[in-house]
Formats: sequence, C-alpha cells, structure tokens
Amino acid sequence: MSYFSVAGFLRPHFSQISNWPLAALLAIATSLGANERPSHGYHPYGVLKSPADFSHFDYVNPNAPKGGTLKLLGSGDFDNLNPYILAGRSPANTPGLFVFGFIDTTDTLLMGSEAGNRIGDEAGSAYGLIAETILCHPSLDYCDFTLRAEARFQDGTPITAADVVFSFETLRDHGHPRYALMFGQIKTVTAINPKRVRFTFAGEHRRQLPLIAGQLPVLPKHYWQERDFTRPTLEAPVISGPYRIASVQPGRQIVFQRDPNYWGKDLPVNRGRYNFDQVVVDYYRDAQVAFEAFKAGGYDVHLDYIAKHWATAYDFPATRDGRVIRRESRHQVAQGSQAFFINQRRAPFNDMRVRQALGLLFDYEWTNRTIFNGAYQRQLSWFPNSDNAAKGLPSNRELELLAPFKEQLPAALFEQPISLPVSDGSGRDRRRISEALILLREAGWVVRDKRMTHEETGAVLSVEILTHHNPGMDRVVQPWLRNLEAAGINASYRSVDPGNFKERLDTFDFDITIFVLPQNLFPGIELREYFHSESAAINGSRNLAGIQDPVVDALIDRVLSAETLSDYRAAVHALDRVLMWSHYTIPHWFLGSHRLAWWDRFDQPDAPMPYILGTETWWLKNPASTPH
Repeated sequence: MSYFSVAGFLRPHFSQISNWPLAALLAIATSLGANERPSHGYHPYGVLKSPADFSHFDYVNPNAPKGGTLKLLGSGDFDNLNPYILAGRSPANTPGLFVFGFIDTTDTLLMGSEAGNRIGDEAGSAYGLIAETILCHPSLDYCDFTLRAEARFQDGTPITAADVVFSFETLRDHGHPRYALMFGQIKTVTAINPKRVRFTFAGEHRRQLPLIAGQLPVLPKHYWQERDFTRPTLEAPVISGPYRIASVQPGRQIVFQRDPNYWGKDLPVNRGRYNFDQVVVDYYRDAQVAFEAFKAGGYDVHLDYIAKHWATAYDFPATRDGRVIRRESRHQVAQGSQAFFINQRRAPFNDMRVRQALGLLFDYEWTNRTIFNGAYQRQLSWFPNSDNAAKGLPSNRELELLAPFKEQLPAALFEQPISLPVSDGSGRDRRRISEALILLREAGWVVRDKRMTHEETGAVLSVEILTHHNPGMDRVVQPWLRNLEAAGINASYRSVDPGNFKERLDTFDFDITIFVLPQNLFPGIELREYFHSESAAINGSRNLAGIQDPVVDALIDRVLSAETLSDYRAAVHALDRVLMWSHYTIPHWFLGSHRLAWWDRFDQPDAPMPYILGTETWWLKNPASTPH
C-alpha cells in the first residue's frame, strides 16, 4: 500500500497523524502487507478532497452549455508553437496568459500540478488526467502511472507508455534547460506495458517527485521523432488537449478550436470546464492600444495589473451602461515574486552592501502613494500571499534549521522579523540616501567629481535597468533613476523588444531586470531552478539573480526532504528569511486580489475558486450568438 493509500485508509484520524514522521507512516504501510492499491490522485502532505468516484469538481457547473467564442489579450508577440524549448517565443511564454486556463494544449499525466491547470478550490493536490491511477512504492522508490485506455492524441493515435518515455527523454535531453533541472531526481522512466509506465526516483527528496512526474506533458512520439524538436516551428503540432490550434498569424493572433472529439471531455477533472468553442488570443505590443481595443469590444476580459489604471480608466460608455462589468475579488493564489532582480554574476552586484544600497534608493512608499493610489502591500517575502511567507520572529524549529549556518548569516535574521526600510514618502528621503552612501563607502565606493567611484580601481558605478516595452513601469523606474543619479551612480533604463529581452534574460546579459517569478502554494523542485547554485550558470534558468549560496542550497534540500507539513513550512520559512536578508532583489508589491473587467456576455459558477482566476469554467450566456 502506498503512503497515500495509507493516508486514505486513516482519513478519519488524519488530524491526529498529519504530523507523524514519514517513517512511521511507512511502517504502517509495511504492516498492512503487500495489498498496494492505486490512487486517483496525489497530495504531498495531505488527503485528497475529492474521492475516487467524484464526478466533477465542486466549483464548476457540470451542465454548463458549450459554444461561442472567448477573446483574450496576448502581450508582446510569438514566433514559435513549441513551448518546450529554449529557442523562440511561444504563446505559453506570453506574460500572464496562463492564468486564464486555456494555454496548456498538451495533456499531462495528472491535472493540478501545472501552473496553467490548477484546481480551483484545493491547494497542492493533483488528480488523474492521462493517468487513470497512480501507485507509489511505500518509500517512493518509484511510482507507476496507469494510462487511461481511451487517451488519444488529436490525430486519433492512442497515448501509450512509449509516448511517456519518449516525452521524458526528449524534454530532459533536448528541451528547455529547466526540464533537466526539474527531472534531475527521476532516475528512469520505463514502459511496464503499453498502458503502464514506471518513474523510478533517486536521491532523498522524493515527496514531491510524483507531482513532477505528473506534470510531464505527454508528446506524440510518432509525430516528433520525424522532426527536429530543438528548432522553433509555426507548424501546429499534434497535441492531446481540449483545443486544437486552428489558425496562426505569427506574432499577431492564435485561434484555439475546441475539439468535439476530445478524448477527455467527460473526465471528472474536465467536466464543466473548457466551454467555449473558440478561444482567440490577439496580440498587442502596446498596453494602451490594447486597452482601447478592449473598450471597443476587441477582446472580452481584461485583467488589470495597474492600480491607477484600475481606478481611473473605466469611465467609458460600456461600463456606465453595464455592458462591461468590473470586479475586484480577494483570492488565495500564491503571488509571484515580483522585483528588480539584481544580477550578482556581475561585479559590484555580488557585494550585498551594494545591492542593499540600491534598494535604499528606491522609495516604495512614495511610489505606492503617488503612482498606485496606496493600493498595494510591499512584498516582504519571496512567497507573498501564502502560508509560505515567513512572519514575525523565527520559530524554534526554524532556529534549529538555521543554527548550523549562524556564522554565515546576519545576526539580525535571528533577532528581527523580515523588514525593508520605510521612507518618509517624499521620494528623496535623505536618511535613506545617507544610509546607502555609508554602505557604498564600506564596499569601497566614494564620490569623486559627483560620480560614485571605486577608490582603488577608479571605475564609476554604473547600473542599467533592463525591461521590455512597459509604459506602466516607466513611471516607477524614472524616480528611482533620479535617486541613483543623485547618489553619483551612473544609471540608465533600457527597454527592448520582447525577443531581445528574452534572449538577454536567457543569457543573463543584464545588470538589473524586472521579472515576476511564479510561485506555488507548495513550492517544490522549482526551488532548485530559482535559487540553487547548480542553476546559476544554466542559460534559460530562472535563477536570474545568480544565487550561489551553500546555505540556500542546504535549506532547499530541507524543504524537499521534509516529512511533515510542519517541517515543510519551517524549512520554507527559513529559506525565505535567508533569501530576503541577502538582498538578491529589490522587492516590489502585491495585491492579493483579481482586478477583472469583462464584457457582460458570460455566466460563471457561484462557487468560490480561491486558487484560480476561473475563466476556463465560464460559459457564454447565449452560445448560439457570439457578437458583442
């Protein structure tokens, strides 16, 4: 019996056993004998909400009518329909598009562990999609996935274990470098028979590996083995999801057409979802031009990220007469880590004092009051809006984890809650500027001829902030540039096209950049790509700050090896404290709400969906008629 079968067996007593060590639960599994039984899903630390015989998720309308068209906004452009490689820009790379729930066109073994295909009312769980069941060895030496007999690619070819093996090996060896990192602890993937595949795990950190295996996109071997997987393509590939790629205008539009013969349309995980016959994504490079298109009915749903825009831009006829609805709703979605990422691969940004000084010169309080109408909270964590954010003083369990590294960490980490300097809100707080100058002086920088100059080499301190075209961020950066210049720092701001921006981030060719690092409610193996030393030199990794810290490496290991939920939280909190006190970024802000405007043509379920936006559960009020 697998660990998670044991958890189901002991469900009535779970509140008492949820903090038992994994070893104790495994002993129970062993004592119950060899009657291993497969499960319909997986949760790394708890019990699945939905039973094996569930017919649909609680938050959907299983009888939602099908039909009509949903039009969405894509920011930037695209030149590639293979989202699994480093080269090119695919629609899946479009910032923010995944939150609408339609962009993952290739099915995975499990549903719930991928960022674009989350469960709306349950955190951390994943349920069978291509895989009907998952059966894990008691010590997580391996997990077996049994594929559904009816699973098909859109050309009618059955999905087999050979496709799963091919997908794993192709993505690991030829895909985006993040797959090699993600699959680093999966030792082998073997076809037991045409409909059963075994993932064998290596290393000590196995608790979340079934989820990593479960989010493997299953690619058609018969299609890709005849093509060069590493090259960008605008040929619509064979896929297996609920939508086909119906048409493409490179960089301008992509149209997804619902597949009426989709093999998984009646699965419990899909019932009540994917109700539109068409999903059209129109791309705009200019945010203001895009919003004017929304006002004219050019697309249906606008997710607003700019506080001042949300407060002032909606006084137009369609909102006044009720044809456009606006709603701000709280959620429990783990917010991404949005920040100015400082590339410490480059001197002098490898000096924490320099990074800290740059942060002191950014006046968040002025920015929030003047530009954002006071709408936001400052990010005081790498895991905002979630239980993973460290708060208050370190707990006793955190102190135990941090104690071996006490000499390598600032004393304040052990004695104070996480905090960032608070300015007087004037935009140029003299106290903060003085503190920044003191830190720079300690790092060997002095002002000569009004320029911040290294006292030994004579080099002038120069900083370039890199982004792609984003007028909303210009007004945030420009006041910071003025403060940097006032401190004698040669500061510039460079906006490049999306392709150039992606290339420069992939090769870490920047001083400082603006980025949003996606986070999960249960951060797992992605922490190795974000923060671990091994990812710092891998092009395309999201370790943008170039973090190479043995303390961080060790704490990531503790997160991934945690045996109980309480141990897991303590390890994540300890990691959060070390990252924050190291000043790898200048943290931005977060809201914890969806600010959504949409044309009043849609209905949606009444049930709360705290962990997703939920547009994949909407339906057209009158599917027989789609015009605005």
